[in-house]
Amino acid sequence: MRHIIDPTDLSRDEIGELIATARDITANPAAYSEKCRGKILATMFYEPSTRTRLSFESAMLSLGGSVIGFASADMSSAAKGESVADTVRVISCYADICAIRHPKEGAALVAAQYSGIPVINAGDGGHQHPTQTFTDLLTIYSLKEALSGLTVGFCGDLKFGRTVHSLLKALCLYPDNKFIMVSPKELKIPGYIRDEMACRGCQAVEAASLEDTIGQMDILYMTRVQRERFFNEEDYVRLKDSYILDMDKLAGAKPDMAILHPLPRVNEIAPEVDGDPRARYFEQVRYGKYVRMALILKLLGL
Repeated sequence: MRHIIDPTDLSRDEIGELIATARDITANPAAYSEKCRGKILATMFYEPSTRTRLSFESAMLSLGGSVIGFASADMSSAAKGESVADTVRVISCYADICAIRHPKEGAALVAAQYSGIPVINAGDGGHQHPTQTFTDLLTIYSLKEALSGLTVGFCGDLKFGRTVHSLLKALCLYPDNKFIMVSPKELKIPGYIRDEMACRGCQAVEAASLEDTIGQMDILYMTRVQRERFFNEEDYVRLKDSYILDMDKLAGAKPDMAILHPLPRVNEIAPEVDGDPRARYFEQVRYGKYVRMALILKLLGL
């Protein structure tokens, strides 16, 4: 039995296999429509979610399986004080695989330690979000036919952005990638992520201006400033509009640059950008379903 808590729980070769399976599902969905007949996915979502929860549920239903679960902590016995460890023990009696979203870093690892079924981390606080990373890798590969030799810009909340942390770790598995980190000083990438990148020999530069660096980027990964990760409202209000991508800023970008965003967005990408062919974030959403289908199949040995 395997769990996916961190994107590097899969090797580079296994990520390649996952992407290949997801691409085959995209091309031949009917061939996979009964693969999980009789299997049950449990979604343990202690934190709000649209894309991640619904894509997991859609993935399992499209594989012919069934779904149970809860969409917020107050809809489960967590509201009565039940621990994650006890909840996942109970879930293990009812389902074959589970996905957990939790506001606390490390909650998915705790669940895996007590679970009798495979656990997938669907986001734990500001730590990691591996299935979003696999979605991002599938999107990048589908657009660029490569996961190496790219210049990838990350803009916005890099301190609390679990999608950023996960994707950086994964892209460091591939050679010759360069990273440009654009953020206010209060939201810079955490030191432990920088240390991991340095250990893998990854090149990264920090910048305060998106306009000065956007022309170098093959991929621009935008993120929102997350109100739920701040300890006080004053800091959030001060920083929430730090970087907004609009058509004026986009004028300096490469014609084939791809704009990605894990969503939801607030105002960090102006609606006018949606019509630009470089805007790929809704296409990215669609890939999320297929990569989660592939991951469910892998963890269930199907």
